[in-house]
Amino acid sequence: MFLSRTPVLPTPEQALKGRTTPEFAVPERHTVLGTPLLGPYPEGFEVADFGLGCFWGAERKFWQVEGVWTTLVGYQGGLTPNPAYEEVCSGLTGHTEAVRVVFDPRKVTYARLLKLFWESHNPTQGFRQGNDVGTQYRSAIYTHSPAQAQVADASRAAYQQVLTGSGHGTITTEILPAEGRAFYPAEGYHQQYLDRNINGYCGIGGTGVACPIGVAEAD
Repeated sequence: MFLSRTPVLPTPEQALKGRTTPEFAVPERHTVLGTPLLGPYPEGFEVADFGLGCFWGAERKFWQVEGVWTTLVGYQGGLTPNPAYEEVCSGLTGHTEAVRVVFDPRKVTYARLLKLFWESHNPTQGFRQGNDVGTQYRSAIYTHSPAQAQVADASRAAYQQVLTGSGHGTITTEILPAEGRAFYPAEGYHQQYLDRNINGYCGIGGTGVACPIGVAEAD
């Protein structure tokens, strides 16, 4: 449902205070991959964090990729510590719905994951993905190293070029360091939601424009 006014991020004074510890437990293992959600993760594996709209469909996109070891959904990029889903939906936490992807860089590159990220949603819509409207649906990449940041920035520039050529607008995706922007795992019923609810809602949909980065890895 569309909101009657444009969503805005809360100021620190407006943001919900949250809590010092989570108020719910997270399942131990991934329902599809069978791997631990919260670690420990294998040595040499990398972590990538993406926001691309409703995290139910977004997570499924990534767990299907060969080389991805585990995925989990959560809240990131905002101000409220250990938020609950209802709080995030209020728009008063500043968080976006995010997917954490743990992957083996020997089997899948970060560039390949970025290609999937860009092509799986419309990154030009601001605080919205399709009919899902709110600050929690904004497009975001939270990087875990300078190398990730460099590749992410390059991918945004490359995709903007082809989007512009196809008549689309300006990318609104925020690319920021994950450091200082804690990832708070979502409630258990959100984890691998579309595995347990095969006919569940999925609002993920791209522009139909291919992203030129990572083409060699994707072929």
